[in-house]
Amino acid sequence: MKTSAPSSSIEDYVKVIYSFTEWQDKPITSSQLAQRLGVANSSVSEMVRKLKDQGLVDHKPYSAVTLTEAGLRLALAMVRRHRLIETYLVERLGYSWDEVHDEAEQLEHAVSDTFIERVAAKLGDPSRDPHGDPIPTADGQVLMPRAHLLAELDEGHAGRITRISDDNPELLRYLASQDIELDARVEVLGRRPFGGALVVRIGGAREYDLADEIATALWVSSDAPHPGCSLDLS
Repeated sequence: MKTSAPSSSIEDYVKVIYSFTEWQDKPITSSQLAQRLGVANSSVSEMVRKLKDQGLVDHKPYSAVTLTEAGLRLALAMVRRHRLIETYLVERLGYSWDEVHDEAEQLEHAVSDTFIERVAAKLGDPSRDPHGDPIPTADGQVLMPRAHLLAELDEGHAGRITRISDDNPELLRYLASQDIELDARVEVLGRRPFGGALVVRIGGAREYDLADEIATALWVSSDAPHPGCSLDLS
């Protein structure tokens, strides 16, 4: 008997659960799921029960929601689709990095696996998307860079911008206008008094006063080379 493909809602749920924990260790709660998906808490509760029945998540009442191995495999497949589409839109169709998220959300459910793999081949099998998020391989491997939030770095730390959160398109547009982009070198100079802005030097010359909303959207890797961390689900 042929197993039916998961619905787009199921695909969205497992992708959000995975993405929430990709760059930090805290698991997602039902209320956080509801907020990120823009749905009612009751809808999340019903869907989480469905996901659990299908063996995609582990969940107990009043606890966080975590992916099973099967759920993680589906999530990585969807993340691969989403990030390859974003990359294709930027590199081949001239989209800006603040435009691609919503487009990819629509397209990722509509295209075939063959289409996705041809996109990957056409792009040369990229390892990250336009925002620096890693693109899982077709067999479920993820190379995570060792990076830290800019807001958490001490004075004197230097490195390169490895990832920029795509949660806020307006913030992305602002960063683009200020020439703050992936791989730019950044050095932490300190903070303004009384909990003020984080002062950094970007690109080796220009100094910026960064509000917390910006400093918590940027991930920085050390100047020293490293192999990164690999998640292998093959």
